[in-house]
Amino acid sequence: MILIDTHTHLYSDKFDSDRDLIINRAINQGVEKFLLPNIDVESIEPMHKLCNQYPDNCFPMMGLHPTSVDQNYKGVLSHIKSQLEKNRYIAIGEIGIDLYWDKTYANEQRIALLEQFQWAIDYNLPVVLHSRDSLKEIIEVIKEFNNPKLHGVFHCFTGSQKQAESIIELGFLLGIGGVLTFKNSGLSQEIKSIDLKHLVLETDSPYLTPSPYRGKRNESAYVMLVAQKLAETKNLSIEQIANITSENAKKLFQIQ
Repeated sequence: MILIDTHTHLYSDKFDSDRDLIINRAINQGVEKFLLPNIDVESIEPMHKLCNQYPDNCFPMMGLHPTSVDQNYKGVLSHIKSQLEKNRYIAIGEIGIDLYWDKTYANEQRIALLEQFQWAIDYNLPVVLHSRDSLKEIIEVIKEFNNPKLHGVFHCFTGSQKQAESIIELGFLLGIGGVLTFKNSGLSQEIKSIDLKHLVLETDSPYLTPSPYRGKRNESAYVMLVAQKLAETKNLSIEQIANITSENAKKLFQIQ
């Protein structure tokens, strides 16, 4: 049984004291691949370093996180795009719109998102979307971009069944993480009837730790807890969950 953590920030300084231990613990749990979203200019080097250390396990993305968009976003985007010309990545990510933390640069986030959508088309890569308090807005931007080749995943999906169906109609998958295990999230009911072929698993570690470790640092080994909860939700075996979601991830991100 192989699991894939499709969204983890293992290069974060939160893991500086025990990163190898965390990675090996996950591998021992059957989590063999870790997909790493970029955040900003500062995260590029540590992400590349980790991927060079674990070339068979860690796979990098490239993009500008919406909460890192500010008045200097054009210069930052130019620097990040230069990385796409020099290195191989599995996705454009983590990109999107975040209206939870700060709405000051909401318009700039939208512009940056559209530009990075174009990169995805130009480099034939999927996008990994951050959509905190902005599902409606991102769906609007996808429709505005209006290119059937655009595809990817809505990372950390926490929306309704209706929103899930809208996203699937647009050709995107749903990234399911620790929120699924939260007692009062209601997410298990919202995705209960969503076909497993539309789902991938993730942790977003070190954030959004699943129960029973909620409040502590998240790690990739805990994707097993998400898989277990999804198996319970779908009334399937954990082996079925692992096999199908891992195949979905391999197909989306073109990894072997």
